[in-house]
This record gives sequence, C-alpha cells and structure tokens, in this order.
Amino acid sequence: MNTFSQISARLDRLPLARFHYQVIVALGFVFFFEFADLNTFAYAAPQMRLQFGMSIDSVAWITSVTFLGMFVGAAFGGRFADVAGRRKGLVIGLGVFSIFSLFNAIAWDVPSLLVIRFLTGIGLSAMTVCANTYLVEIMPASYRGKAQSIVSFVGHLGIPAMAFMASVLVPLGDNGWRFVFLVGGIGLVALPLVFRLPESPRWLMIQGRHAKATTITEAIEAKVAATTGPLPALQAVDALPGHDVVKLPYRALFRGAMAKRTMLVAALWIFTTLGYYGFLSWVPTLLATQGISVVKSLFYTMLMTLGAAPGALLAWPISNWLGRRKGIALVCVLTAVFGVFFGFASSPVLVVLFGFCVSALLMAFGAQMYLYSPELFPTSLRNSGNGLSYGLGRLANVVGPLIIAGIFNSFNYQAVFVYIAGCWLLSAALVLFFAPK
Repeated sequence: MNTFSQISARLDRLPLARFHYQVIVALGFVFFFEFADLNTFAYAAPQMRLQFGMSIDSVAWITSVTFLGMFVGAAFGGRFADVAGRRKGLVIGLGVFSIFSLFNAIAWDVPSLLVIRFLTGIGLSAMTVCANTYLVEIMPASYRGKAQSIVSFVGHLGIPAMAFMASVLVPLGDNGWRFVFLVGGIGLVALPLVFRLPESPRWLMIQGRHAKATTITEAIEAKVAATTGPLPALQAVDALPGHDVVKLPYRALFRGAMAKRTMLVAALWIFTTLGYYGFLSWVPTLLATQGISVVKSLFYTMLMTLGAAPGALLAWPISNWLGRRKGIALVCVLTAVFGVFFGFASSPVLVVLFGFCVSALLMAFGAQMYLYSPELFPTSLRNSGNGLSYGLGRLANVVGPLIIAGIFNSFNYQAVFVYIAGCWLLSAALVLFFAPK
C-alpha cells in the first residue's frame, strides 16, 4: 500500500509535462476572471456614482460588503474543500462566482448592488482558496514557484484586459458600466476545464481513500510519461511529520504552535489586503477627485495595470533568489516606497509610471503569497487554515474602504497613500521577523 509520503514523492519527482500545463491553463482561467472581477467595481464606480448619486461613503460600503462575502467564501469554502474535496470546492466556487457576476449587471440601486456583490464575493474567495491549495498539492514541489508565476501571469492579464474593456465600455452611456460586469460571467467557460481536473491524491490519502489516490497518481504518471518518456526513478522516502499525514480536527488550528502560525498568516493577510485593495480598488475614484475626468482616470488606470502580468512573472526569480520569506518582505518594502511616490506624483506621466510599478509589485507579492500561505499548513487542514487566514484578511477589508474614505475626508489624497505604505511596511516586518522559512 502506498503511504502519504510515497504518493507525495511520486508526484514531486515528475517533470513538467502537458498534464501540468493543462492544470496551469485551467487555473490561469480561474485567476483571470478573479482578478478581472476584483477590479470591476473600481472601474465602474466613477460612472455609478453619477448615475446613482453615490457618495464616497457609498462606494466604501459596497466595497466593504464584497469583502465580507469574500471572508464567508474563504472561511467556509476552505473548510468545505477540506471535507468534500479540492476539485468539488473549486467547481462550486467558480459556478457561484460566475453566476452572480452576471447578476451585477442588473443592479438597480445601491441596496441591490450590496446584496449581489456580497454573493459574488462568496464565490470568488471560495474559488481562489481552492485553486491555490489545488496547485500546491498537484504540482511537483520543485516547480510550484514557476507554476504559480505562470498562473498568476495569466490571471493578472485580467486586470489590464478589464481596464481596457472598461475604458471602452463605460463611456458608451449611462449604462456602460453594466457591460463591464457582464464580462465576469464569462468565467463559466472555465468550468469544463476545471471539471477535467483530477482530485488531489494528497487530499484523498488524508481521507483514507488510498486506492483512489493510487489510481489517480498512476493516471497522472502515465500522462506525464506519454509526453516526456521514462520517469525518474522513485527514491527512498522518509515518512513525513505526523501532523501532515493524519486527519486533524479543525480546532487544531487554534492550539499550540499551530495557533501561532494561524495568527501570523492571518495577520499577514490582514495588513497586505488593506494595502493591496487600498490601492487597487480606489485609484480610479481617487484620481477622479483630483480633477481628472472619469475617462482619463480609467485610461491612466489601464496603463498602470499593464504592469500586473510582468509583475507576476517577477515572483518566480525573486522567490528562487531570496526564498519565499525574504522575497515577500522585499516586495512589501518596494510596494510601500513606490506607493508613496505615486501619492505625491505631480504629473500624469509620473502617476502612470509609479502606478505601473506598484501594480507590478502587487502582483509579484500575490504570486508568492498565494503559494507560501497554503504551504504553511498541514494537508488535512491546508484549505481550512489558508481559507480562514485569507478570509480574515478579506474580513478586515470590510473596514478598509471606510478607513480610506475617513482618511481622505479628514486629511487629503496624499495621506491615503501614506497609510497604504504603512500597511506594507508592517507586513514586511511580520514576514521577515516572525514567519517560518
């Protein structure tokens, strides 16, 4: 009988092959629509403010309730995938997200938009957490960084793509913003790709379904061998630490050393989420408050987001050079620096240049953190721990937009970016001095 260690070793010894790239393509589509939707409201908000007579505070509340939904989706969707399976959680999350993305386009007032954005957030976060965990468990360990960078690259193409579409669709008329929301529903086309993915053999082993795990592992090996030739010999393996090969109860996340790790990862997600979306979700609206027209604001934002995809590709060499922990810390510090430069930029050229740099760094961070976070938890609680921590970050951002609005109304435009920089510097300190290697 295969042990958990043997199944893991068999998967980890595989070279990258067509099978792995099929996984990358499927998850790339998932992330494409995730990142596209995350910025949809930011691009639509300036015109929606005019149509619905929305204040900055209303924009903040709509953004906040979206993140409340994301907390629910991450926490409960993560736990669901630990119980029912990674693939099933991914399929359901993608379906819920795509369906309610379509419903955004028919919102008729602020209350209806609040409800729909909440439900969209549930599907979005459940889908994201399951996709991250699936990638960690199905990809060979030595190629995870590369795979995550490629998936993030494909996913982050959704940001400039959505920015471009918004810059074209929003100016079409009072209801141009509705067409922007319809794009998120196209995520349904990724469902057939996700349906074709096998269940995680590592998850099956933890569930005691050894025969099924072995069958799927053998099928993966056969697919890889068919395209790469004979597989590398399987080396003798030692048993993995006990916590990684047994089914742990959910409460284990809050006990002993695991509790400290859960709190650390949650703190990282909280402060980086406040900084991440403090920038991405607010730039078009904040630029519009500085006398820049809605059309120009969206155009500048589109140019900035061109840094997203290459930024995701930066994650792999940075991670290989410095390791996960130091690589994340470096990116956090650089994001803080360029974020302040952006806030004090005095010309459109500098606004776009520094915004491009921030966009690239945000995506380099995301690609690394999406990989690092699930790796810190044992297999049986990987989705639960990562989902809870990730979800708490989203929950914190329920108040994040209100903080941004409060700082803007009480101080000024520049103060918002000083606050965002502070979030990133605090995150750098947490990961550098307290996170495990």
